[in-house]
Amino acid sequence: MEKNIDGVGVPDSWQRLWAPHRMEYLRGENRPLTENEIVCPFCRIPTLGDQEGLIVHRGTEAFVVMNLYPYNVGHLLVCAYRHVGDLTDLSDTERNEISALTSHAMKTLRKTAMASGFNIGMNQGVISGAGVAEHIHQHVIPRWAGDANFMPLIGKTKVLPALLTQTRDDLAAAW
Repeated sequence: MEKNIDGVGVPDSWQRLWAPHRMEYLRGENRPLTENEIVCPFCRIPTLGDQEGLIVHRGTEAFVVMNLYPYNVGHLLVCAYRHVGDLTDLSDTERNEISALTSHAMKTLRKTAMASGFNIGMNQGVISGAGVAEHIHQHVIPRWAGDANFMPLIGKTKVLPALLTQTRDDLAAAW
């Protein structure tokens, strides 16, 4: 980083959108960290009611839940009920249901939110960026033409125009 005469870093081009609620997540809220005794969020969520847990759908081997820290409106997670961290540790029926629920989530998001594309994926292991590496979950992120418009590209800010609870209700009703 370049330094000016005072030794202070030269500002970059990014504007900052302060989101102090993220610090709680970074400190371990809702994450099963080894050094504390937080219960795995993906094991805890199914014990809650659907609205409280932001659950969109419950299957036999897996469930669909809203992401508390979404990249886009309608960002869903498809989670196995069983506490396993790796795709290779899932049974065939668990893998099949996660795949089927992901497909159904795409259909539901196309119907309710007119999503025209998707980013779908799993981060396997901490080194790959998994926030909760100990419990497998697949991201289903809806995309639209122009969703990477001037706000994130020029304004360096992401706009999420709907509350998680309202999005959950809409998706659950359409499921």
